[in-house]
Amino acid sequence: MQADQTLKVLKALSNEKRLLIMEWICSPRDHFPPQRDGDLVEDGVCVGFITEKIGLSQPTVTSHMKVLETAGLVTGKSIKNWVFYKPNIDIVHAALGSLTGKLGGRSVE
Repeated sequence: MQADQTLKVLKALSNEKRLLIMEWICSPRDHFPPQRDGDLVEDGVCVGFITEKIGLSQPTVTSHMKVLETAGLVTGKSIKNWVFYKPNIDIVHAALGSLTGKLGGRSVE
């Protein structure tokens, strides 16, 4: 992973709300009820569920999700009038492995 991509990931996860959202959507069935539209794992978590759980306004949550998406940590998918987000775990692992390698440790597997 390129250094600039690793930096984007670290910046995105440096916000406690975004880190919490990532924790939730990485194991969505543990943190959200079943959705009427879309599967929690296959399609992702509806932004409305994230908004309700975190207690922030919908525009604020959308802004946080765009930061995570720009860093490559999540992908968004539109279903009807909503956007559903699911994690891109490969990017998380690649960033951690890159950081570990740069700091002189063993790579993450």
